[in-house]
Amino acid sequence: MGRPGLLGTMARTAVVAGTATAVSGSVRQHAAQKQAAEQPPAPVPQDTPAEPAAQAPATPAPGMSSTDKIAAIKGLGDLKDQGLLTEQEFAAEKAKILAG
Repeated sequence: MGRPGLLGTMARTAVVAGTATAVSGSVRQHAAQKQAAEQPPAPVPQDTPAEPAAQAPATPAPGMSSTDKIAAIKGLGDLKDQGLLTEQEFAAEKAKILAG
């Protein structure tokens, strides 16, 4: 039988190269996971409120113009659409704006 032909050599080279690529990719991924696990989680600042955007329109200034009231209510609607306000919270804040 003797030495493999050109096709046999190419096939063997492709298998070796493919195996090496798969192993090196696996090793790289494992190293990245290990490094991520060793890093402590980022600290969360304690002095920042959880939902600052939800609190902003809640305090309308006295004597707001109708244009300002509409803008504030639209802002509340956006917060409600984003899931930051419940329907009850939206209604309560809207009532405060309209009363002010």
